[in-house]
Amino acid sequence: MKKAVALADRAASVSLWLVAFANLFFLLAFLATLFLFAGRAEAATPVCTGKNMIEEMAASDPAALDRIKAEAAKTPNGAGLLWKIEKEGAKPSFLFGTMHMTDPRVVTLPADAQAAFDTSSTVVIETTDVLDQAKMMAGFMEDPELMMFTDKTTLPSLLSPEDEKMVEAALSKRGIPLASVIKMKPWILSAMVALPACEMARKAAGEPVLDINLARQAEAAGKTLGGLETAKSQLEAMASLPLEFHVEGLVETLRLGDGIDDVIETMIDIYLAGDTGMFWPFFEAALPSGEDGKSGYSAFEETMITARNGVMAREAKAFLDAGGAFIAVGALHLPGEEGVVELLRKDGYTVTRAE
Repeated sequence: MKKAVALADRAASVSLWLVAFANLFFLLAFLATLFLFAGRAEAATPVCTGKNMIEEMAASDPAALDRIKAEAAKTPNGAGLLWKIEKEGAKPSFLFGTMHMTDPRVVTLPADAQAAFDTSSTVVIETTDVLDQAKMMAGFMEDPELMMFTDKTTLPSLLSPEDEKMVEAALSKRGIPLASVIKMKPWILSAMVALPACEMARKAAGEPVLDINLARQAEAAGKTLGGLETAKSQLEAMASLPLEFHVEGLVETLRLGDGIDDVIETMIDIYLAGDTGMFWPFFEAALPSGEDGKSGYSAFEETMITARNGVMAREAKAFLDAGGAFIAVGALHLPGEEGVVELLRKDGYTVTRAE
């Protein structure tokens, strides 16, 4: 538990791990690559150094881990990545939870999910906009306020003198002069610093996340390809959160430094185990927060998880009613009473774990 305690001591609030989660959403992950690594694909990929915080807790405080597992077990649909969706009159479809990273462990479908993908006639990802990034970025430029301050506001103007010095030093260590990003919105800048160096380097080298792999495979196989959201709507959701939340998240992520590698590694291991109901209970226990953190958590959960779950479930209906669909969304959208699995059940579909 030493590492978890150390992380908690270094974090002023829960916002740092919320930002870690947020930046694993596909939109901000690829934006970071576009902004930060253009023309640097030849660089060698750094070795990933993150450690599994759950393994440390299992050795140092097994009772605490048991409590976390008990809490996770209460989460509806909190185990499993592949779900079969059935409705009378339509060929069965499948829902699969992805992780929007290039880590070799998560970019290939498990055998059962691959079989479901192969038999599908339609493949649906969160947004097909990511397949043409130049066109997508041009669309973003039509609303620059989503990514840049267009008034007199600058990033330093939002920071205390102490935080400004820390941010400047931390960015400089990453090869990012503060002066070059002072007009950038904090959620965009966070995307540059919240992922491990090894992940960012893989993205810079053009290695795709699973979602893009699936889209490319679908197109090559002549399958119909569809999306549930637009890239702009994803960015609008992130931008709608309070500015103070994003500023605090950026500051705390930079303070965490290389510790973010442990957060990401733990998330990957939770994902590979299919324990989607484990995400929130573990990080709430490992990185405790005060009332301000709880407020930020609630806003994040409502905007980036719950509201988007509703959009995904609603937009999935047409594909499910046509039958034979393979729908891939971030695994964090699957579990819970307001997760996509449960929302589809409420809409009359029979949804069962298919692993």
